[in-house]
Amino acid sequence: MKRIGLIRAATTSSRSLLHAHGQVLHAAFSSAGVRLSVDSRSIPGQPDGVHDQESLARAVPRVRALALELAPAVDGILISCAADPGLPEVREAVSIPVVGAGSSGAAAALTLGSRIGVLTITPEAPAAVSEVLGDHLAAVESPPSVSTPAQLLTPTGVFETLEAGDRLAEAGADVILLACAGLTSMRAAGELRRRLGLPVVDGVLAAGAALASCSANNPQPLAVP
Repeated sequence: MKRIGLIRAATTSSRSLLHAHGQVLHAAFSSAGVRLSVDSRSIPGQPDGVHDQESLARAVPRVRALALELAPAVDGILISCAADPGLPEVREAVSIPVVGAGSSGAAAALTLGSRIGVLTITPEAPAAVSEVLGDHLAAVESPPSVSTPAQLLTPTGVFETLEAGDRLAEAGADVILLACAGLTSMRAAGELRRRLGLPVVDGVLAAGAALASCSANNPQPLAVP
């Protein structure tokens, strides 16, 4: 069994929201015969999550502190945020694999196409995403009424997310990358695939696939669901 420490970069007291990403990972990988144990934690003091440079900077030491708590009891750490807050700092601090949803999702998207449309909640793609995609970043869209991850889970957030996906397809994207972990919480990937007929990469699942591939019981790399 692969033991994953999953760090949510948004404070929540809701057990359902805290464990939403772990449940998505379990559902995706159990069908492939991969057994995962996910210990989900959320950073303190950031109910609005990471949505700009200031909130990203505040998240870094909080993510690092949680990673140090988790590291002795897990096989790998997943930073469940497309901005990858604290990724280099955590990698320096622990001796186990550490992945972020942003860079993992971007790398996975490039295996599926060359014109990547990024769906996020900010005007620009997170740096963790754009640095990996480079010239393959074709377009960025976001729901206009959404400024924090929690707002994605409202009826308006859902409707505007689907419309943003439509705009990415119209811009010529051949792959859609979900570059906000809140889109994993709302399980947007399946509906966008059905609606657009395009590959849709969920960064949290991509990061989970990277960690699952490191398992001694699964020496071969796993395909991203």
